[in-house]
Amino acid sequence: MRLNIHDSEFLQSAVHARQYPAHGLPEIALVGRSNVGKSSLINALVRRRRFARTSSRPGMTQTLNFYRIDKLVMVDLPGYGYAAVPNSVRRTWGPMIERYLKNRENLRGVIQLVDMRHKPTADDRLMCEWLRASGRPFVVVATKSDKVSRGRWAAHLKAIREALGVDAIPFSAETRHGADEIWQEIAGFIGGSRKTAEFGE
Repeated sequence: MRLNIHDSEFLQSAVHARQYPAHGLPEIALVGRSNVGKSSLINALVRRRRFARTSSRPGMTQTLNFYRIDKLVMVDLPGYGYAAVPNSVRRTWGPMIERYLKNRENLRGVIQLVDMRHKPTADDRLMCEWLRASGRPFVVVATKSDKVSRGRWAAHLKAIREALGVDAIPFSAETRHGADEIWQEIAGFIGGSRKTAEFGE
């Protein structure tokens, strides 16, 4: 699989299925708690600091945001588990996320993000269990690895593995550590070889 990461654009935001963009490209969804770094991961993958929308206020992303990167689309889903958001708003997110993950025909795989600095939360565990039961291909990425000393990585990754039952890819949006491995997983999701993922500079 070869992608031109510079041929990228924001497509649109959506709340309902009727608002999803119409296209024939494979989609990769990003799920995780608020402020875990989903938008920052997209920015790191395309090597552009301000491509995907980021917010300094956790819980502000309340829509599904679709970003085309050459021949695939990445979908940033609303973050879960942020208590400061009103209950009336949080109640709409669960069905919104579930409808997309269950019914979107373009969806080829899911990236679940967890914060490497902390043990996975109950919400993280529930999401991982849901993904496992759904049969959707998924991978777990441990973000903010640059905030953890390298000597502590093994212990933190072990805690994630014990909580979720799967290994996680350590990733840093600051250093781009782990970005190539994530691209290889994406290549596997959409039917390419993990060993031959290539990206235009």
